[in-house]
Amino acid sequence: MDNKLPKTKIDERTGIEYHLEGDYYIPNLAMPKQEKIVLNKYGKMRLNYLKEHKKADYTIMLMDETLNAHLKEIQETADTRVQQIITELKAKSNLTEEMKNTDMLYWVGTMNSIKAQAEEIVFSELIYV
Repeated sequence: MDNKLPKTKIDERTGIEYHLEGDYYIPNLAMPKQEKIVLNKYGKMRLNYLKEHKKADYTIMLMDETLNAHLKEIQETADTRVQQIITELKAKSNLTEEMKNTDMLYWVGTMNSIKAQAEEIVFSELIYV
């Protein structure tokens, strides 16, 4: 009695394709190719936050293939928002480019402070929510 099983079969209910290995059908499961993105500081921070504190959201986005798009949007928005806040804070502090030449240490210190403030705002608005 020669009982030949088909090499592959598709489950009509789920649409999952199976291949024969020995006497068992193994599902052909693979994640589809996703767009490759290079994560910057804000993208990496958001990814780590999702992995450590929002595991369910991370898993859902990973399975729905929306994680990369989410991280890309977050990092682009964060970059734009940081630059916008820096510009606003510079104007409020009366910091000018002329000060670079006259009092460089004051200018650098003030710019570092402004950048830190801008990043803290972005962290609370976008990254850690």
